[in-house]
Amino acid sequence: MSAKRSTLADVARLAGLSPTAASLILNGKPDTRFSAEAHERVHAAAARLGYRPNIGARALRTDRTLSIAFISDVVATTRFASGLIQGALEEAERAGHVVLVMETRGEPARETEAIEAVLDRQVDGIIFGTMRARELFVPDFPDSTRVVMLNATNPRYGVSVLPDEEAGGRAAVDLLAASGHAEGIALIGQNDDAERDLFRSATVARRVKGLRSELHDLGLTLVAEESCWEWEPHNGYDLTADLLDRRDDIRALLCMNDRLAFGAYQACSERGLAVGRDISIVSFDNDELASYLRPGLTTIGLPHVEMGREAVKLLLSEAAPGQRLIPMPIVERHSIAVSDTTRQSARRAQERLRSGEEPSSPDG
Repeated sequence: MSAKRSTLADVARLAGLSPTAASLILNGKPDTRFSAEAHERVHAAAARLGYRPNIGARALRTDRTLSIAFISDVVATTRFASGLIQGALEEAERAGHVVLVMETRGEPARETEAIEAVLDRQVDGIIFGTMRARELFVPDFPDSTRVVMLNATNPRYGVSVLPDEEAGGRAAVDLLAASGHAEGIALIGQNDDAERDLFRSATVARRVKGLRSELHDLGLTLVAEESCWEWEPHNGYDLTADLLDRRDDIRALLCMNDRLAFGAYQACSERGLAVGRDISIVSFDNDELASYLRPGLTTIGLPHVEMGREAVKLLLSEAAPGQRLIPMPIVERHSIAVSDTTRQSARRAQERLRSGEEPSSPDG
């Protein structure tokens, strides 16, 4: 037979205190005015007895189960987006909650089963996550059910966590501008239909807006825009190959994601162009393959772990509706070439220093 489960009364008896006092200490209630020695006795007694709180009883008293649900399409089985769950698990553990992770694979029947299962367990809230940021259909829930959309949006449930794609787009352009690129910049993968289709992507339009806004603010223009519907390596290869065969003025590529950039690398290599020397490539997402490319791909990453943490914080704080935009990290590797103009300016500065001349002022 299994050993009898220790109760709070057992802990209190061993510690020589009342059950109320033991409960206050174990739950970390502030200003209990119990001595440090009393705290030590209670925690020592709990450890000796192997005491674990009765979650069911606590739920009845507090109307909270200290559990949250994470329902996603394919986040759990996709290495690229699994950081969303990692961040959620880390924050939930810090807050003393457990996470029930359920995956639907995008199938309506599985989604219905998952929702029914978590509601039966009376979770304290539900996070809906998606691998690709998009508008997501979710059924109606009782008003008491807290819902947060992670890497997703929904018109009814307005608390959502998304990457700050507009700022990310601006950062990509800034990287090229800082290396002296003022001409010969082309965009690979832009698609007007994709920008308008929120069910395909809730953020791609913001990414493009950031790119265009920063180009405009810096007085730069795109010399070409190559469009495709799917951001896969073969599209990146085909679009880049065609572009380079048609034009000889391409000096930099802004690729809408790393998979397109992977194909662009191949097209450049076949034409004798060394990425990071003869042509620059900047991309988005920080997919794992970005670090495997040679030279490594400079990219604007998706902050999946931090997004997962933020979703749990918002869920447990009963946050007001609104979108929380998480900064996208700049991951600099070696795919940006220094432009001829910048290289020449640096060479002239070095020559002046060697000759003992004073560096010229910005005004000349």
